[in-house]
Amino acid sequence: MQDKLTDSVTPQPWRLCKRVLPQHTDHAGVMWHGAYVAWLEEARVEALAAAGLSYSAMATMGVEMPVVAMNLEYRRSIRHGDQIVLESHCGSQSGVRWHWRSCFLLDGRVMAEARVELVILGRGRLLRQPPEAVRPALSALQGGPSNTLE
Repeated sequence: MQDKLTDSVTPQPWRLCKRVLPQHTDHAGVMWHGAYVAWLEEARVEALAAAGLSYSAMATMGVEMPVVAMNLEYRRSIRHGDQIVLESHCGSQSGVRWHWRSCFLLDGRVMAEARVELVILGRGRLLRQPPEAVRPALSALQGGPSNTLE
């Protein structure tokens, strides 16, 4: 079992800091499994915005990136009050799929790890290549936060 995040797809990960609140936990104070999924989506949407394109602007263009596959491994319990850093790496396009890898970190220890695959839809149709208007932001996502658009 890996205790520290050691490999990286991008030079630097996208980071989202979250505190576990009561609404994120079950009756025992352990983070509820559904909260992980919501945080993963928030991390991707925030990274996209930091890369220069809000998800709402992309949706206005008729472009969406739905999740088509997800694998989430819970390694250690995350508890009420924990300050979690969600580190995410956007991988390269593989066929029509875009791969993300995210780790939920507590003091540098991997508490959970997720692999998410997305596709790009344009006006409801699967796109093999992203539209020209979103390519710069997707490229910036792959490069990490040091490669964001100005």
